[in-house]
Parts: sequence; structure tokens; C-alpha cells
Amino acid sequence: MPDTQIQDAAAPVAITAILAELRGIVGDRGLLTEASDTAAYAEDWRKLYQGRTQAVIRPASTAELAAVVAACAKARVALVPQGGNTSMVGGATPSADGSELVLSLSRMNRIRAIDPVDLTLTLEAGVTLKAAQNAAAEAGCLLPLSISSEGTAQIGGVLATNAGGNNTVRYGNARDLVLGLEVVLPDGQIWNGLRRLRKDNTGYCLRQLFVGSEGTLGVITAAVLKLAPRPVEIEVALCAVPTAEAALALYTRCNQHDPAAIQAFEYMSGQGMEFVLRNIDGTSLPLTKSPHYALVELATPCAGAGLREAMEQVLAAAMEDGVVTDAVIAESETQRLALWKLREEHAEAQKREGASVKNDVAVPVSKVPELLARAAIAAQKLMPGIRMVPFGHMGDGNIHLNFEQPMDMPGAEFLAQDHAIMDMVGEIVRDLDGSFSAEHGVGLLKPYMMPEWRGGAELDTMRKIKAALDPHNLMNPGKVLPGMRASS
Repeated sequence: MPDTQIQDAAAPVAITAILAELRGIVGDRGLLTEASDTAAYAEDWRKLYQGRTQAVIRPASTAELAAVVAACAKARVALVPQGGNTSMVGGATPSADGSELVLSLSRMNRIRAIDPVDLTLTLEAGVTLKAAQNAAAEAGCLLPLSISSEGTAQIGGVLATNAGGNNTVRYGNARDLVLGLEVVLPDGQIWNGLRRLRKDNTGYCLRQLFVGSEGTLGVITAAVLKLAPRPVEIEVALCAVPTAEAALALYTRCNQHDPAAIQAFEYMSGQGMEFVLRNIDGTSLPLTKSPHYALVELATPCAGAGLREAMEQVLAAAMEDGVVTDAVIAESETQRLALWKLREEHAEAQKREGASVKNDVAVPVSKVPELLARAAIAAQKLMPGIRMVPFGHMGDGNIHLNFEQPMDMPGAEFLAQDHAIMDMVGEIVRDLDGSFSAEHGVGLLKPYMMPEWRGGAELDTMRKIKAALDPHNLMNPGKVLPGMRASS
């Protein structure tokens, strides 16, 4: 490691010495120590990582959390902040040696304030994204962040990973919606930056340092989020398109017609749609089977804006020119949700189909078809029979370029080659000026890629920031930065 040295976290023996102190801070309800209670917190959603922890700490307030962090800092015990535990890259999983405690934010789940004039929502880190969306809707507003795991994912984790989701094309990633944060620092100090200001140019923008840091620099405990006016007109269409190039052409047409109306533009492959229809109950395809699909959502807070007519006009011209081969527009909220279900269940459908290697990549929007074409060829050369299952946010260039095991290959054998598959994709993505992590983060899965992709001054600066805030490597060790795992 150049110049900056970061010490390892403490050995497991230090943990047993402070459990009584931690119980005194959070109470019996706030401390789980039985293996049957902690097991679910020690495994990631994809079941790639099986960790172990001697305790799960569940503080009920920022003050309790700060006292916990201070006690663990004094004892040199590492902490793994965890929200809904929906990470795709093992970002909230403790190490297997039992040297790290899990810090669950689930009890810190209060909506502190909502202001429909300022269009702000102040809430604690343990509030689920869905609950936050509902709170905004009840106030006549929209929290535009939307991801597949929103019913489980918590605000703290959503911000710590800078989640993107379906509406990034219009509203940006999570960091674009953050006005202020409250954070407990690695030494137990509380930074109260819960400001609702749209303009505040006083020194470094600390909130953006913690958004996307994956819990390695501190624990986000509360946030002020931007809201938007709630849409009163929404139109959703599922379109069959002959090629990925046609999907991009349809996006271009929608953008040229009215870029302000586009709320989401999602791409799906025929293979992915087949997995959903086969593995997810209650799904059906309401149009002609196709090798590629696009899901288009238009929305506006203006009544009488004529979105239906706009959608029909764009699709009619696209069908006439062969860009779209078939399309269906939702006639009700039930139908809208059914169309979105075909997109949102892709991750679960792939999980049920078998072993998969996931690549959360981003390239310039114009390069998405080239990415898909080159990856399809390279994948078959690497592993004949592999099934490519791309889907995602074509409107912002973020494609989940996933691969499912060949039909005749055992899952374990397939997963043993995950790095070779990821590196194959990475080579193409780098050539297209893209990123190997668009919205899922780095976690435990991808730190090995950081030196090649973010080496030199960029990675060195990240390490210096980490060393300045967390010199003993106690906050989520082993994540994001390479060569920084907790000691055994």
C-alpha cells in the first residue's frame, strides 16, 4: 500500500470483553448473540458469502449508535453496518472469522419530517425505501428513487451504496437526491449535516463523501432527501424490438419527442424474459415473443399533458419504421404493475434458474448495443453454452450483464469461473470507456478490480481518506479497497 498505512481490526478475543458494555447501551432487545438469531445477518442475499458474527447490534437511536461505535473503537472491534442486506456484492456481510460485529440499522426507522413546500423528506437510515416512498406519496409528493429491492432495502444502505435504479435517467442516482446527512464517524462522533438547503457552498461537501462509501468511512444514521411533485399522468408501454440497436433507437425517439417526460427506459433480453415467465408466478407476456424488449414509462405532474397521445404517436411511427414490432400500453394501474413486474423480477428469476455471474456495468448510452454484441461473442468463446441474460437501465447506460450457467454444467463449477467471466466483460467495458460498477458498488466481490480500474492517484487518494477517518480499519473492513481485510 503506497505511503498510507491502515491498521488491521482487532482479533475476536476483544469482542467478548465488550458485549456486556454494548448490552448496557442498547438493551436486551438491541443485542442478538444466539447463532440462530445472527445467522441471517451473516449471509448475503446472493448466498455468495457465508460470514460469522458473535453479535448483531441493533441501536434504536443515533445516540445509542454513537456510543456503540465509540466503545468498539476503543476496543478496536470492527463493525459491519447493515441495512436490508440486499447487496449484490457482499457489501454488508461480516468476515468468516467472527472478528466483526454487525451493526443493524433496522430499529432506527422513523420519518422525522416531511415538507411538501421545500420538497424534502427527513428520515432515519432504517426506513425502507418503500416506506419512504409511501410517506412521500401521502404528502402528495414523489420520492423518485426506485429499485427492485425497495421493499427490503433501507435508506442507509441505499445511500451508502449510491443506488441508482429505474428512474436515474430522469432524477439521477441516490447522491443526486441527498441534501443532508447525519453520520456517526468511526471514533463515535456525530456529524449533524441534516441541512435542507439547495445551495450551501461552505467548504467540502462532506455528504457526498459518505454517499457511495459502502459504510467504510462512517455510518449514515439519517438523511434529508429531495422530493419531486407527484405525477398525475403516467403511461407505460412494453415494446417488442428486433435488436438492441432498435431499443436504443426507440429511446432516442422518445428523448427527441419530450425528454422531460421520460421517467424510465428499461431494456430486457428475450432470454431474461423467458426466465421470468418460467420462474415467477403470476407473469404473462401480453405481446408477441421477441428477442429484445423495451419498457418505457412517461410521467408528468401536469394534468391534461397528453402523455397517452404522445406515447401512441411515438410508438406508431416506430412500428411503421420497423423499430418496434409489437407494443402494449397499460390501460390501468394493475396492468402497469404487471408490465413492471416482468422487468423487476429479472434478478429473482435468474436466482431460481440456477447459478449466475452478475456484472453491473455502465457504458455511454450510445455504446450499449456494441457492449451486448461483443459480450455475446466473447462469452461463447470463453464458455460454450453460457446463457447471457442482460437487462437494465438503457436510458442511463447501466446494463446488468449477467450470465447463467450452461444447461449441462454444475452450478459450483460455473461459479468457480466467475472472475474469468467478470474479467472478460471488464475488458470490453473498459474499451468502451465504461465502469465495472454502475450502481451495485464494490463490496467484497470486486476490490481486486480496483487497482487496474482506479489505480494511481485515484486509489491512493481513496486510501488516504480512509486512513484519515478510520485509521484502525474498523468500519466495514475488506470492502471497496483492496488488501484491507480484517485480521483473524
